Order: sequence, then C-alpha cells, then structure tokens
Amino acid sequence: MESISSLIGQVNAIVWGPVMLFLILGTGLYLMIGLKAMPLHRIGYGFRMLWAGRTSDEEGDIPPFRALMTSLSATVGTGNIAGVATAIAMGGPGALFWMWCTALVGMATKYAEAVLAVHYRETDTKGDHIGGPMFYIKNGLKSHWAWLGTAFALFGAIAGFGIGNTIQAHSVADALHSNFAIPTFATGTAIAVLVALVLIGGIRRIATVATVLVPFMAIGYVIAGLVVLALNADAIPDAVALIFKHAFTPVAATGGFAGAAVWAAIRFGVARGIFSNEAGLGSAPIAHAAAKTTSPVRQGSIAMLGTFIDTLIICSITGLAIVVTGVWTGGENGGPLTSAAFEAALPGVGNYVVTFGLAIFAFTTLLGWSFYGEKCVEYLFGVKAIVPFRILWILAIPFGAGMDLKFIWLVADTLNALMALPNLIALLLLSPVVFRLTQEYFASKG
Repeated sequence: MESISSLIGQVNAIVWGPVMLFLILGTGLYLMIGLKAMPLHRIGYGFRMLWAGRTSDEEGDIPPFRALMTSLSATVGTGNIAGVATAIAMGGPGALFWMWCTALVGMATKYAEAVLAVHYRETDTKGDHIGGPMFYIKNGLKSHWAWLGTAFALFGAIAGFGIGNTIQAHSVADALHSNFAIPTFATGTAIAVLVALVLIGGIRRIATVATVLVPFMAIGYVIAGLVVLALNADAIPDAVALIFKHAFTPVAATGGFAGAAVWAAIRFGVARGIFSNEAGLGSAPIAHAAAKTTSPVRQGSIAMLGTFIDTLIICSITGLAIVVTGVWTGGENGGPLTSAAFEAALPGVGNYVVTFGLAIFAFTTLLGWSFYGEKCVEYLFGVKAIVPFRILWILAIPFGAGMDLKFIWLVADTLNALMALPNLIALLLLSPVVFRLTQEYFASKG
C-alpha cells in the first residue's frame, strides 16, 4: 500500500502542477472575459430563472430548479467542511483566497458547461435526456477529438468512487465514530441501504430527495456558521487581512501548524476549490442536461449559481470560522478542524452541528455522484451497465467507510485532475459556441 500511495503521490504532483492550475484558472478567466463578465452582472437574472424554474413543461426530465438541487447535492458535501479545512491546514489561511478566485472565474466555467450540456444533449434508449462533457465533445467537436469524450467518461466513472463515494462515506463514519462511538462499518452499511432505496428511482427520485435536503442542510449550516462569526465579529477584520496576506506571502510555523509556502496556498486552495464546487470538473453539466428546458443559456444562468452558493457562501463561512477562532494553528486537519472551530464558539453544540451537517452533506453527495458515474458508464457501455454500476456503487460505501482518509484524498485529487483535463480542453475549443448562444439569447431579450 505504501508503494502504491507513493506512486499516486508522484502522479498527483504532476497533474496538480503549475500547468493544471493555470489551465483551470486560465480557462475560467478566458470564459469570463469572453462572456464580458456576464456571470457576475447577470447573477440576479440567474436567481430569477431559478425561482421560475421550480416547475416546467418543456422538454427534459426534471425541472430546472431540481437540476440545480441535484448538482448542489453533489457539490455541497464534505468539500465544504473537510475540504476547506484541509486546504487551510495544508496551505494556511491564504488558501481560502485562492478558493475564492477559483469560484469567481468558476462561475463562467460552470455556466459554459451547462450551456454546452443542454445544447448538445441526447435522448437514450429509455427516453431519458443525457448530456455532459462526453456528449458535447462527441457532438460538438470533430471526430478526431472523440477520444477525449471517452477519456472523460472513463475518468469520471472511476473518480466518482473517490470524490463522490468513499470520501463521503469515510467522513461520515469517522465523525459518528468520534462523537458517538458508532462502528464505522455500521455507519457505512446504514448509508449504503439508504442510498440503495433512493437509487431505485433514478434521476427523478434523486432530484426529489435533493430538492428537500439541499436547501434544508445548506440554510441550517449557513445559519450556524453565521452565529459562529457573529460571536467572533471583532476577529473578522484581522482574519480577512491574514487570508489576503498569506495568499501572497509564506506563513511561518506556529503552534501545531507546520508552515506553508505561497505555492501550497495556491495549490491546495485551487484543488480544494475545484473539489468543492466542481467548476471545470465536468460533473455538474451531467445533471443540468436532464433539465426541462429548451434554452441552454437559461439553464447555464441557473447552473452558475451552484458555484456561487457552494464556495462564495458556504465554503467562505467554514474558512472564516476556522481562521477567526484561531483553531487552524492547533494541528488538526479535515472535518475535526472544522468541528474544533464550531465547538470553540458554540461549546457543547458546535461539534454536533458539524457532525450532522457532514452526514447530510455526504449522503446527498453520494446520490448526486451516483448519477454522474452512472451516465459516464452508460456512455461507455450502454444502458445495460446501469444496474451493475449501481450495485457496485452501493457495495463500495461500507468499504470506503473504513479506508485511510489520507490515501482516499490523494486518489480523489488525482482522479479529479485527470477528469478535468478533457473537459477543460473541450470548453476552450467550444467557447465560440458558448459566446454565440449567449449573445443571441440576451440580444433577443433586448
């Protein structure tokens, strides 16, 4: 296991090197410029379309609102609690600044992904609408680029078992074991049963569950986080200054914090930002392709809100709570670090807020990513592969609950990068289509 971990670590250092970080941020910045900052100044329009999209009789499988909730069910997960904490623990407070940068340009990336997903989607043999990077590569680019779509589907199918399955199961099992002494295998088995009950109903049941749980869990966690910040309001200015300072200057070792270079802040901030909001990863457009809509731009305007909600709101609250309470110097990492921050402000309560929030976040992520992986497998092998995939997905949950967290994060990080590469290349090649559709749509609106 040690040799395998070392090998994956070497691959991880390559795929998350300067080229990948430049490609992620550069693609988002290029799209934002090409769209003339539309994702920023049209954010109000996006929220209006989201509210209007609660119901729809247009072509598709689920209403636009539920498509976003399904997408958020996958993105609002352990990345918002454990991922942010890991970024700060490994890269210092400055990592949060780079997460913000990733999210700002990521709004343009997520918008472009959804526009292309709806524009190039297909209908499978069961009558369901399917789309995503593999389909906009297949239908939007010339045949010699087809291998990119296959590569994305392959990496996406495998990556789901890291980012969307084992990490989620382990995080919940570890939290419940630490706080309530519940055996990790028991937690994993219980989650597997619950996930199985939902997966039987496919995308429509996943969307229904997500529509109930996502707003509930997000609002509840945000309120608790705001209470933590309110109780430490006097420390917020210094915390913000610290975040900006260490985004560009190294942070020295202090307390249990080993210190971090600027490169660590950038690397872990961008990597965990992508892990959390998935902008550029190519996963979210798979959900948006199922939306009941005839307008790619309208759905893209809704999709970009996912990055705004996930990172600029929820992750910011987690990160600020960790910095203002000062627990980031204590040597903790992952979920326990976030728990320590909430517990410091809300003794006897904060730890449970994070534990239960983590459990619900992880459960919905397991549902959302099961759909992503399923569509990747369907693209590769056809609808006959859906049931075997679902069985394998459910069986992996108890297994992941007892795995080593460090190894899981390493594998997930590596697979995320390999999954993002084909998608980012496709976004750059198809960007003229995104710009044209956007210009025509808003020109028709006057």
